[in-house]
Amino acid sequence: MIEKFIMAGSTPLHICDSQKGDRCIVLLHGYLESMLVWEDFVPYLYKEVRVVTLDLPGHGISVVQGEKHSMEFLADTVADALKALGIPRCTLVGHSMGGYVALAFCERHPEMLDGLVLLSSTPNPDSPEKAENRRREIALVRAGRKELLARVAPAAGFAEENRDRMKDYIEDLTEQVFITEDDGIVALLNGMIDRKDQNEMLRQTKVPVLFILGRKDNYIPLEVAEKMVADHPEARVVWLEHAGHMGFLEEPEATAQALLDFVKNEK
Repeated sequence: MIEKFIMAGSTPLHICDSQKGDRCIVLLHGYLESMLVWEDFVPYLYKEVRVVTLDLPGHGISVVQGEKHSMEFLADTVADALKALGIPRCTLVGHSMGGYVALAFCERHPEMLDGLVLLSSTPNPDSPEKAENRRREIALVRAGRKELLARVAPAAGFAEENRDRMKDYIEDLTEQVFITEDDGIVALLNGMIDRKDQNEMLRQTKVPVLFILGRKDNYIPLEVAEKMVADHPEARVVWLEHAGHMGFLEEPEATAQALLDFVKNEK
């Protein structure tokens, strides 16, 4: 993997690129993560496909651009990055918040997609309760208390049965919260609050769609995930039986196999 900074339009972007492969998978991380979250997962993929990871603006060591990073701004930045790398088409995999970015990308740049994968993510907008929770998180960050996020969020991403064996990952994700810029956290929270309902776009798109969902996800309860699947018969679905919200770490082999099978069968 070659690590470097590129210009994605007017935004400096931190990326990693395996550079080899006829087909390309682009992995978009979630909230309070960075491209480092994919480090142990990428080896399951890069022998068969080109793999690109990046720090979305506001997280990792990519820059913050204003008080709100809309999903559309992030999607356009990813599109600019792919153009800068000479990648005309890819399969875009969005984990959690990265899925919201991937949906906006699908709406705005469908001609650049071989496939769209929502990995522990949904096309639903924030409920009023969820939006209010995000506003509370903004208030915590603004008050200099993001250690409260670090105490709860990383462990909650994993199924309870996996937390002991995943403790090193939980520690890494906890550290990631502390090194993420406060302004970046706020910009992405504001963008998530304002994102739109993408269910109809997903039903209408000609881009092949895959859902990868954990049956023990604390952030997308099983009944919500099952309703999403029922509402989108056009999507292919892979269930991770023993995973929470971090299925690519909890069940990496199954997640990688689902992605590679999807890439091979896209049409």
